[in-house]
Amino acid sequence: MTSASYIFLAGASRGVGREIAQCLRRQQLKVKALLRTLTVASELEKIGIQVVQGDALNVGDVERAIQADEQIDTVISTIGGLPADGQRPDYLGNKNLVDAAVKAGVQNFILVSSIGAGDSVNALSPQALAALGTVLAEKDKAEQHLIASGLTYTIIRPGGLKSEPATGNGVLTEDPRIIGSINRQDVAELVCRCLNSDAYGGLHQRAHNKILSAVDRNMLFGQTEFAEFSLD
Repeated sequence: MTSASYIFLAGASRGVGREIAQCLRRQQLKVKALLRTLTVASELEKIGIQVVQGDALNVGDVERAIQADEQIDTVISTIGGLPADGQRPDYLGNKNLVDAAVKAGVQNFILVSSIGAGDSVNALSPQALAALGTVLAEKDKAEQHLIASGLTYTIIRPGGLKSEPATGNGVLTEDPRIIGSINRQDVAELVCRCLNSDAYGGLHQRAHNKILSAVDRNMLFGQTEFAEFSLD
């Protein structure tokens, strides 16, 4: 990635995506954010983020945003919905982002998914699966589409998300059995650490084609021993 390249961020209006936006700018990285509505556009623009309006569920919007003049090296997506939502973007929105990234020649893609997707399904309790099963199935489809795309990917599956300040105890693991909570700011820090800052934001080589669960080491449920994944 050159210093002229951008990171394309989908989901920057709230939650983990908003925290990632702030983290990227602290690293002085160039960020272009896709927003469905412009409610928070001015707040993002104040910290130096270029905003483009578009709906991830609209292929044309996504392609226009990603295939614009700016060179994009890495796409980061945190988009997702709630079980009560109508048409959720968990699969289709992320599919559109992946397909547009491939078409535009983007190199890297970081997808923020969820513990409970894919082979981490057994980490959840039956009650959690009953509540979240529909959403997790969509997230799993998005993960599989990304894996099959040919892009260099990193999939990060956070546990239960909290809105407290960062603890600094967020960790990554390849162990799909781990479950716990983590603060959104800590997830954002882990996502940003998966970027190689020395290369202006390209994916860290150790994070290439990895699926990683993200939890706070002090907020684990059940099993507490596991191998941490190191980016050092």
